[in-house]
Formats: sequence, C-alpha cells, structure tokens
Amino acid sequence: MTVLSEFFNWSPFVGSLINIAAIAVERYLKVVHHVWAKKSLRKWKIYSAAAFAWIGGYAIVGAVTIHTTTVLNGVCYTLIFFKSRAAKKAFGIWYFVSFYLVLILIFIFCYWRILVTIRRQANVMAGHGGAGSSAAQTQSKHIQSKVIRTMLLVSLLFVVAYTPGFMYSLLLNVHSKLQIRALGYHIIVVIGFLYNCTNPFVYATNFDPVNRVLLGMIPCKKNTQPPENFHMS
Repeated sequence: MTVLSEFFNWSPFVGSLINIAAIAVERYLKVVHHVWAKKSLRKWKIYSAAAFAWIGGYAIVGAVTIHTTTVLNGVCYTLIFFKSRAAKKAFGIWYFVSFYLVLILIFIFCYWRILVTIRRQANVMAGHGGAGSSAAQTQSKHIQSKVIRTMLLVSLLFVVAYTPGFMYSLLLNVHSKLQIRALGYHIIVVIGFLYNCTNPFVYATNFDPVNRVLLGMIPCKKNTQPPENFHMS
C-alpha cells in the first residue's frame, strides 16, 4: 500500500512539472515563432505533448519506486533502498537539475523571449502611427502588462513554493545524515502543492479568454422590459 500511495501521490506531481514546462514552450512558439506555429503546431501535437507529460510522470515515478522499495520487518519502505550510495546521490542530483533548475531556465528563456517579441511588435505599431494607433498602443501595453504579471507570478511562485522541497530532496539524497521532523516535512509538502492550487487562479485573473469563460458561467438576469422603441401593433 505504501508503494501505491507514493506512486499515485508523486506521479501527478512530476507530470504537472513536465506539463508546466510544455505550456511555457508552447506559448514561446506561438508568440515568438508565430508563423511556424500556425502551420506546424496542430492540436493533436499539443494533446500528444500533454499526454506525454502525464504518462512520463507515471513512468519516472514507477521506475524509481519499484527499484527502491523493500519490506523490512513487516514494514514497506520506498525511496530509501537504492542499489548503492552513488546511485542515490546520482538520482538526487538528476531530479533536482531536471525538475527544478531546468524548469527555471525554461521560464527565464521562454517568457523573456515572449516579452521581447511583444515589445518589438508594439514599437513597430507605434512607428506606423496613423488612425487608431493610440488605441492599438494602449491595447499592446495592456497585453504587455498582463504577460509580465503572469510571467512574474508563475516564475516567482514556482521558486518560492518549490525551493524548500527540492532543496530538502537534494540534501536528503546527497547527505544521508540529514534529518527533519515530521511537522517540517509536512509543511514543505503543503507549500509545494500550494503552487498547483494557485496556478489556475493566476491564469484566471490574467488571461482574457479564461476571464470570458468564467464570466459566461455566471448566470445573468434576463431583461424582461421591452426596449424603449418597442411599439405594440
């Protein structure tokens, strides 16, 4: 039961990290390489990437938990009994680099390139001038502010929420004498999972398409009064 609990608890977490990276790359391609993405980035490819993210999470966690689980004195222990000390250190470093450092680098590169592209497009529109240029510039600035706000929130929340957990995991695998009380461990886990809970609210408050969908779900009172220019025949 411990193996199943660890598997179904950790697998969605790893899958969500892969999915976050895939979303950042998708936005980068659609904004920075818009022409290529419009021709080549089909829906089935996006769905396949999403499926790969979640399947990959289960595959990685399954491979690790199966090979590190042992029953000792009637108690099942998982993620403890590696084949060697070197294997445990290698896993700790690989996990930290792959799902923490690489994701931060993806955030920095993709969102920075998106911001540069949007600003360049805004400057081009401002240079043309003409009728409607002020409205276009205002809309462009509005988009820029939302991209910056979303970029900062997603990136900063990731660093703040996941740094304690990833540092603990790295030190635990590299330094075997590390000990932490149960309360401290549970606090680290809760802080990490808060990131997954806050992400939907970040997107809901910063993306107009999501806002429109949410507003459409709010029931509106129908206007039962006839218009002013309505005449009975």
